[in-house]
Amino acid sequence: MNEVLEYLKSCGTFYLATSEDGQPHVRPFGAVCKFDGRLYIVTNNQKKVYQQMKKNGKVEICSMKNGTWIRVEGEVKEDLRREARAAMMNDNKASLESMYTVDDNLMTVFYFEHGTASIYSFTDEPKVIEF
Repeated sequence: MNEVLEYLKSCGTFYLATSEDGQPHVRPFGAVCKFDGRLYIVTNNQKKVYQQMKKNGKVEICSMKNGTWIRVEGEVKEDLRREARAAMMNDNKASLESMYTVDDNLMTVFYFEHGTASIYSFTDEPKVIEF
């Protein structure tokens, strides 16, 4: 899972896909962290993406760098613990501090309950990482 975390961090921007009423929705994200041995993402609990993940936790992430790309699929669950939000803020302070505070009642984090990451290139077989 550390390899997945480092890959996503090195990309800067990754794209999160959710689904609502059979329609996919994709948007850019940029903050990710590891807490309690799990991969976490963050969003605002006032956004549609929050409602979509609460209703259907099956998501997919995709990003690309240096001729390789990653797809992370799995199911996410919300973590309401302050410690989880604080870990996200600590790991992503530069990108998050202008939008959130740990106790603003807007910032919320989701963790991958389980996931599969596949790292692809045009020349090698995919590397598959279960977490």
